[in-house]
Amino acid sequence: MDDSAATTVLANGVRITTLAMPHLRSVSMGVWVSAGARDEDEAESGLSHLIEHMIFKGTARRSAFDIAKQFDAIGGHSNAFTSLEHTCFHAKVMDVHLPTMVDILSDIFLNSVFDGDELEKERAVILQEIGMVEDSPEEYIHVLAGANLWADHPLGRSILGTPANLLGFDTGAIRCFFNRFYQPERIVIAAAGNLEHDRIVELAGPVFAALPAGAHALDRRVPATCFQVQGHGKDLEQVHLCFNSQGLATTDPARFAMALLNTVLGGNMSSRLFQQVRERRGLAYAVYSFLSSYEDTGVLGIYAGVDPRQCMAVIDVVLDQLDILTRNPVSAAELADAKQFAIGGLMLAAESNDNQMVRLAQGQIHFGSHIPLDRIVAGIEAVTADDILHLAARLFGRDQMALTLLGPLPDMTAVEKRLGR
Repeated sequence: MDDSAATTVLANGVRITTLAMPHLRSVSMGVWVSAGARDEDEAESGLSHLIEHMIFKGTARRSAFDIAKQFDAIGGHSNAFTSLEHTCFHAKVMDVHLPTMVDILSDIFLNSVFDGDELEKERAVILQEIGMVEDSPEEYIHVLAGANLWADHPLGRSILGTPANLLGFDTGAIRCFFNRFYQPERIVIAAAGNLEHDRIVELAGPVFAALPAGAHALDRRVPATCFQVQGHGKDLEQVHLCFNSQGLATTDPARFAMALLNTVLGGNMSSRLFQQVRERRGLAYAVYSFLSSYEDTGVLGIYAGVDPRQCMAVIDVVLDQLDILTRNPVSAAELADAKQFAIGGLMLAAESNDNQMVRLAQGQIHFGSHIPLDRIVAGIEAVTADDILHLAARLFGRDQMALTLLGPLPDMTAVEKRLGR
């Protein structure tokens, strides 16, 4: 399905990687930078996300309105996102509009003016975004949980930054950060759809090749993990709770076992947590587990939103399910189902050129090459029940779990005792 991937590395280190999907009529393209919120010091927290917004606010050739209008005029979609380790500017258009998309994306990435008037308007927009997250407890609990787990490390900060920081940023700070981190050796241009690799290189190569090689190396320190219990009292209808355990780095050889462990635990509707907490006991509407992986560490998390009267019961069920996974291997049938769930999701996602564009970029960023689907499937198929058992035993000790609560708090002393504190 994805054996037509190709990659060209420009002289300055910019990588252009593509996947031909000739049965489509569209092309999805992203310009990725291996720099994100993790690379900010405390005073810079929020700059990566601010740059993501400001990139679309005008270049020497195009105003913010021109950028929006020109994408709309070709029926295209454009957007961007900031993560802890990456920033991506992406778009999707019909294949006949490929040159226009490449031109606009290249222009906003390389020639943004970071206008002061636009900054003032965007500052107000992001302040509203911060307020939205804080008003949404099911989102805000994850911000609090990150700060609990990673303490003062950048991984523990909100990608959005703080209102105080945001109000203090000027165009000089934006340009300084941009010039320091947006360097060619950290840039990956990924495209998937009805395309020819050489045509993408022809369109994007000359403008990105003009970037001078950078000299600023990333300085990412490995975080210490803090397994604490923290409660944040707030007048809400529910208690929102988030367990966090140490996870795995993105390239860890055990990542396939970790993915299946997450599926068995709380990754779908037949998972143990969903069945035990929601279906059999009716203790919560929303309950799930999730994974976040970074270049040198990761998180396995569990979220639930519960009636305050049921909070302790949910904590007990979660801890019981974690204990079971550390003692008893998953059955052959449960393991087979988890593998089919993972492989099915992978194959269905591969039919989307948006998802394939993301896979191309992540392969280059994390592994230095495209990772074919059949290699990923082989990694999933190779996982054994013992692999999952050993991983669970390694991760799920009571002294290796952080717990964060938001809402009407239960007896926190009793909560701490449940986790052996």
